[in-house]
Amino acid sequence: MDITGYIAAVFIGVSLGLIGGGGSILTVPVLVYLFGVDPVLATTYSLFVVGVTSVAGSYSYFKKRLINIKTAIVFGLPSIALVFLTRAFVIPLIPLEIFSVGSFTVTRSILLLLLFAVLMVFASGKMISRCKGCNEEAAAIGKLKYRLASIQGGFVGFVTGLIGAGGGFLIIPALVNLLNLPMKVAIGTSLLIIAVNSLAGFVFSLHHANINWFFLLRVSAMAVTGIFAGSFLSTKINGKKLKPAFGWFVLVMGVYIILKETVYH
Repeated sequence: MDITGYIAAVFIGVSLGLIGGGGSILTVPVLVYLFGVDPVLATTYSLFVVGVTSVAGSYSYFKKRLINIKTAIVFGLPSIALVFLTRAFVIPLIPLEIFSVGSFTVTRSILLLLLFAVLMVFASGKMISRCKGCNEEAAAIGKLKYRLASIQGGFVGFVTGLIGAGGGFLIIPALVNLLNLPMKVAIGTSLLIIAVNSLAGFVFSLHHANINWFFLLRVSAMAVTGIFAGSFLSTKINGKKLKPAFGWFVLVMGVYIILKETVYH
């Protein structure tokens, strides 16, 4: 499964570079089902892979001045705080065995995968449906709605800390619809926020994780290769047209995880 896993890691990066989000939500399933990583450890590994890949992806946006630093700070600070609180206090509080129904026991690993799958189904709906106002000619930034942006940032931080997803599918609609950022600026700013959140979450997790650095760096390298390829393809292909198709793929994956961890476990 290793070769398939590394190909999937490239695909994660391609999707981040091409459509600005969505790929990171596949990182945990790839680590768990293709590499056999424990689901709890997979959320930690995912934070590193997503963080490093997003740093690489945000560089080209930074050079083109397509990152709004002020927005990243307003959105990012509460997000980082919630990432820390979630990794430090929430996850350790989840018991190894939560409850049993007959012979089926819901463990912490199964719970995290089910939460991930539900989020995938939710994210797929966002990708498949058309986002109103998500166009290149979006209005210039008006007065920032700091309170709402901070609340949204905190929620993204909680999601990132809990299941190791970057949350681009949550961040981009908020930046476009709430703060009126043009789409390209929203994607660049989202990548910066994802990078800071994910790497912060990874650092917060180091004290209770046994990291296989050789494996982790190989997966990250493949994902970074993918994001450069995706960024190049984004100049040739309309990412908006690919996003619904990718959304259907994420939906199928989410349903598969739910069935595998419950009906066919």
